[in-house]
Amino acid sequence: MKKLEKYSFGVGDRFTRQGRAQLAALLEAKKLGVDIVPVWNKSFREHSIIHTQPDSVRAEADAAVKALGWKNGYYVDADHIGLKNVDLFISASDFFTLDVADFSGKPADQGSVADFIAAHRRYIGKLRVEGIDHPLDITEGVIESAARKYLLAVQEAGKIYRHVEAKKGKGNFITEVSIDETDAPQSPVEMLFILSAVAREGIPAQTVAPKFTGRFNKGVDYVGDLVQFEKEFNEDLAIIAFAVREFGLPGNLKLSVHSGSDKFSIYPAIRKAIKKRDAGLHLKTAGTTWLEELIGLACAGGEGLVIAKEVYRKAHGRYDELCGPYASVIDIDKTRLPSPDEVDLWDEKKYSETLRHVQSNRNYNLHVRQLLHVGYKVAAEMGDRYYRALEDHEEVIAHNVTENLFDRHIKRVFV
Repeated sequence: MKKLEKYSFGVGDRFTRQGRAQLAALLEAKKLGVDIVPVWNKSFREHSIIHTQPDSVRAEADAAVKALGWKNGYYVDADHIGLKNVDLFISASDFFTLDVADFSGKPADQGSVADFIAAHRRYIGKLRVEGIDHPLDITEGVIESAARKYLLAVQEAGKIYRHVEAKKGKGNFITEVSIDETDAPQSPVEMLFILSAVAREGIPAQTVAPKFTGRFNKGVDYVGDLVQFEKEFNEDLAIIAFAVREFGLPGNLKLSVHSGSDKFSIYPAIRKAIKKRDAGLHLKTAGTTWLEELIGLACAGGEGLVIAKEVYRKAHGRYDELCGPYASVIDIDKTRLPSPDEVDLWDEKKYSETLRHVQSNRNYNLHVRQLLHVGYKVAAEMGDRYYRALEDHEEVIAHNVTENLFDRHIKRVFV
């Protein structure tokens, strides 16, 4: 059976050109004694916009591993898939993120809910879980509420899992259950019964992605109550450890944090918690690799800077089209977006500093960053012109990609 290593890192790459640069960051961590395995991911939506196929991600991963002599494990994630599109990913992927957000909050049939309640009556009362400083108050109503909110979603995850298992064979892939795109965070009690439902469905989940308090906007830092986040993160770790023993889930089951990229302010709490509990972690945070490409092009000057400015101009002009699909995970103040004419006057330094995620830099603009994060469609439409620019300026772009992953992410969480 494939077993996901203790620490894994989701490396997204819109244009499948930075696999070696991404892997180089993990090699830097390895030199310091920290083993982290890469999980290359690209969603169905991203493939649809860029007009690529999942096989391209497998090819990128395999080529990077071969080029750099990587000896550890590595995976290709079918990112946020459902029954409607999973077949496109079967051959290329060995990691499947089962996305059932569309089914959360919708009740399962009454018979299933009643059976679920009956199977869990033994937990009614005050349940103590090691690592949580107060007993969980469980009533029949609490169990019923959890079942009505999440049971149908987990049943759908079971359908997707069994479909993949029938195609790939038992034990030949890693399974993640994702419940992070729901309206509200899951309480410890809800997490407990979600994991029980996962076990009852026969899903050998090795990672679970809950929703946490706060805003996880694309490409920018966390916005929310850091104390509350730390409390939720630690309680989820405790619930996972309890559920592994109680329900027979895989012993390496761990939290997956779908950060939307670059949630630097929560990294200290994550680091502290996983070290304290000796827990594993899957951190999915590198969707901003595409922004590092833009920064690299800008830094290169010449045609690279021209392309970077053109991407901004077109993204600015197509704001509603590009931002609409991501409306729930961006917060852009349009009054804080400079005009394209103003951006055309910027030099390499001004453009790169505006976009690079260094919050202490006075030029940094989180609104520009979010707009360009969701504006990758513009670059995709440039076709060969954009890809040639990536090749022409590969060295400076690769430096940016590796530095971003290692210095701003890996070092802060794992090293």
